Amino acid sequence: MMDAPTTPKDGTGARIPEEASPDAVLVRRTLAEIAPVADQVTSYFYALLFVRNPELREMFPAAMDTQRDRLLKALLTAAEHLDDAPVLTAYLENLGKGHRKYGTKAAHYPAVGEALIGALVRYATASWDAETEAAWVRTYTTISQIMIDAAAENEEHAPAWWQAEVVSHDLRTPDVAVVTLRPDQPYPFLAGQYTTLETPWWPRIWRHYSFASAPRPDGLLSLHVKAVPAGWVSNALVHRARPGDVLRLGPPAGSMTVDHSTDSGLLCLGGGTGIAPIRALVEDVAEHGDRRPVDVFYGARSGHDLYDIDTMLRLQKTFPWLSVHPVTEEQGRLPDAVCRYGPWEERDAYLSGPLGMVRRGVDALRGAGVPSDRIRHDFLAELTPASGDQPRSGACMARTPSMLPSR
Repeated sequence: MMDAPTTPKDGTGARIPEEASPDAVLVRRTLAEIAPVADQVTSYFYALLFVRNPELREMFPAAMDTQRDRLLKALLTAAEHLDDAPVLTAYLENLGKGHRKYGTKAAHYPAVGEALIGALVRYATASWDAETEAAWVRTYTTISQIMIDAAAENEEHAPAWWQAEVVSHDLRTPDVAVVTLRPDQPYPFLAGQYTTLETPWWPRIWRHYSFASAPRPDGLLSLHVKAVPAGWVSNALVHRARPGDVLRLGPPAGSMTVDHSTDSGLLCLGGGTGIAPIRALVEDVAEHGDRRPVDVFYGARSGHDLYDIDTMLRLQKTFPWLSVHPVTEEQGRLPDAVCRYGPWEERDAYLSGPLGMVRRGVDALRGAGVPSDRIRHDFLAELTPASGDQPRSGACMARTPSMLPSR
């Protein structure tokens, strides 16, 4: 009997896909080596960047703790998808367009590249050599050029940011608010996408929030915001923002959108304020006149935290193709609740909510037979470090009945 094939590993023990390009192998080997000292690498990177280019410091938040891990996440994501051109390009184009709001120019990219190489030289001592450095130079050149080109193209037809006035502020629970904004000029986006937002109280600190509705004729934008511990922006939006306040919005981003060229059913998991983009997707399906089946699993800690359940149930009464399933912690975790229904193999899946829920949901759906290319979420960077974790075989299969119950 022949031995089962094994996945090759680099000198650090990290698994390398057999089809990986030579540059991807070298880049991932470096990332595997520096992973245990990621904080030190990131700190050293910023130290080099600011010492060599002090004029760049004013582009970053005064408190750098909110910025520290973003570099490594972006690098991990780019490295993980180095051989997947469509995914890599889409991710970097969004980054390039989004970086316009910080005042980033094409001339800034070489300085960032020099600081990056300097940090890697210092900390990747075991894997670094001339060949690895050349691979990183080629990789960073590719990454930066995609971002520069996307920013230049975007500059031709969109501002770097929008001003948006708060027109209403609805406190749904003590820590969840629905904030409605009026942008100062048209803001084109798709249902399921998100924006980045800066408040006047915390300059240069931007946070992501999904749109809670499909594009509206009046041009207003609605966001669902939950105040989280030590969340500077979220607490300001929930407890401080009032009608008349003016915020800044970055460009829309995200690929968690509906493909209207197919008639595949949708399976949507929304945890907490993650119900916001799910609600937008339902509205989008309705506006396009689709009659495809849509199942929404709406999870929260308790019934009280299902702050938008009345809206979702009204939509269910209006559209016979929509099924809404509220799930609280008493009933188990949201991904586990989804496993009690099905089958889902033919659905397009959408996940939005806390990172842990999305991570478990992705694993559960893969275990239930949903192909990875039909699972959509906007946690690409955050999930990349765990991409080597394989979902449990048959994670949902043993509990998946053959047909959906009636509402």
